[in-house]
Amino acid sequence: MANASQQIGWEFWGSELKSRREGAGLTQEELSQQLFVSRALISRFESAERQPRLDTAIQIDEVLQTDGFFERLCRKLLEASPYASYFAPVAELERLATKICEFAPTVVPGLLQTAPYARAVTVATNPFVADECVDEKVSARLERAHILKDTKRPEYWAVLHENVLRVPVGGPAAMAEQLERIALMVRERTALVTVIPCSAGAHASMTGTLKLMEFEDAPPTAYTETSFSGTLLDDPAVVKRAQRTYDLLRVAALSPEASLALIDSAVEDYRRCASTT
Repeated sequence: MANASQQIGWEFWGSELKSRREGAGLTQEELSQQLFVSRALISRFESAERQPRLDTAIQIDEVLQTDGFFERLCRKLLEASPYASYFAPVAELERLATKICEFAPTVVPGLLQTAPYARAVTVATNPFVADECVDEKVSARLERAHILKDTKRPEYWAVLHENVLRVPVGGPAAMAEQLERIALMVRERTALVTVIPCSAGAHASMTGTLKLMEFEDAPPTAYTETSFSGTLLDDPAVVKRAQRTYDLLRVAALSPEASLALIDSAVEDYRRCASTT
């Protein structure tokens, strides 16, 4: 979630959008048509309920002829976020979602990560940064997970490839702790987690991660990510294709009961390995 100063910044961004849109004599509907987005999205930008992507801010500058104002402010706010610029809007959407569905081919999803696992992933991808930077990134990731502890938490589904269970991120002890946490969330019915076994072979999302989010009063979105960038998708046709892909992933996965048994078995393997090292 954005901190207080960031939220104030986005509220200012939204109020300026409304002021300059009205100054240009455009309704929300007219601006949305020029940006090829929904009127509801413009409304949420102006009320600071949604954070814009950088490319959207650039388009707004072009339409309203604001000489890069919205792009510059958007960049400043995104850079102040503990998240990568392409992920900051996604973190905010997670907080608003009523349902989140994720597919992870190699790494435990951020919302499920423990501190030792998150630290190991962060250090592996940022080997030269100071401890303070690592701590900030880990804290931000754990803060995101608080949405699953809230009384109004979203319905959370995760499909993991078996590779996620087999790569000992952080070492055997850290990995055992990580998988135990996932198993506990399943048993407490905080999350529904299934696993695609390696024996299943090819699956519907061989090229990367996939996150689907649904909202109470907004269209669903999809998010895909590689090692260096992420893409938030809200085109209805594209989101529908992403939803179909997720359906195929769920079909390829083991049952919830068999998946939990596989996770428990991996925990036992890591515990044995940890005890001998």
